[in-house]
Amino acid sequence: MEGPEETSNSVDFIDKKSQQEESLWRIKKASDLRRHKRVQSIVGQQFEGWKVTLGRPLYLIFCILFDGLILTEIPIRLGRTVPSWILFGVILGYVIMLQKQYYDQWFDVDLTGLDMN
Repeated sequence: MEGPEETSNSVDFIDKKSQQEESLWRIKKASDLRRHKRVQSIVGQQFEGWKVTLGRPLYLIFCILFDGLILTEIPIRLGRTVPSWILFGVILGYVIMLQKQYYDQWFDVDLTGLDMN
């Protein structure tokens, strides 16, 4: 006959096992959704022109060069002091947000006509 301690251990084990299984299914569902969006994006890119396809990496290269070469002149010109680095960080943050907005606006993949269900 099982004691009260053994019964509670087996119940805890079942609860932990069911919780693990539920969390596994939640992770699988989330990864399936991400995979579906990624596949849709890749299929959507197949129907766009060569200008947009070449524009993406060129825009990213331009942004990296601008951020790395032009904006780093701020702390160099202002004497490499702490306030100049703070100013550089603030301006860099705003510039990156602006660059991301333009990237999303110009290079957004149109998935409206794509039905993959």
